[in-house]
Amino acid sequence: MSHHYFVAGTDTGVGKTLVAAALLHAGSERGWSTLGLKPVAAGCERSGSQWVNDDALALADIATVQLEYSAVNPAAFESAIAPHIAAEDASVRLDAGELSRHCGELLVAHRPDLAVVEGAGGWAVPLNDTESMATLAGLLGLPVVLVVGMRLGCLNHALLTADAVENCGLRLAGWVANFVAPMERAAANVSALRARLNAPCLACIPALGESPAPQLAAQHLDLDVLADG
Repeated sequence: MSHHYFVAGTDTGVGKTLVAAALLHAGSERGWSTLGLKPVAAGCERSGSQWVNDDALALADIATVQLEYSAVNPAAFESAIAPHIAAEDASVRLDAGELSRHCGELLVAHRPDLAVVEGAGGWAVPLNDTESMATLAGLLGLPVVLVVGMRLGCLNHALLTADAVENCGLRLAGWVANFVAPMERAAANVSALRARLNAPCLACIPALGESPAPQLAAQHLDLDVLADG
């Protein structure tokens, strides 16, 4: 059975890439073929003739299905700003339909056992005047893994995002509590989310330093919850 997921976050900087890469690592440890995609990335550096993004490179490096960079990250922009603004600055119009078709074709062509499509920013980040990251997720139709950046305010962000996912007609397959900052009453906050989110907790990832390794984060993942879903 194939397991393909859209990895969303409650905000930017909450650890979407860490969790996405950890999922890929955990899958490969099981002997699964894995594929990681980052359709849109803002905040890139020039490498030869193209812009490349560290998050997209992390997914490409850890996946067992190896693709050209432009396939992993077809829309890459220099400035680390909202994607639709970065695209406007580059005289590009992001199109959710085109991005969805790109990802869908790769999933069909390579048929990975486990695939993750990582969003950019939070759930409702705009892609253009009428479409958002949620539009792309809806077109893909994949179950969603929600990364909750555990810090003050996360309960509101997580519950609102979960409602938005369900309102798009998508299934919340699971969520990850990723501790991105020191937090008072951490266990109580996790318990509050367990009681209110209509999906299993896949992991509570402690603070792992400034450059956390996906392999370390993967040790906290309960992949069986997804594999059985």
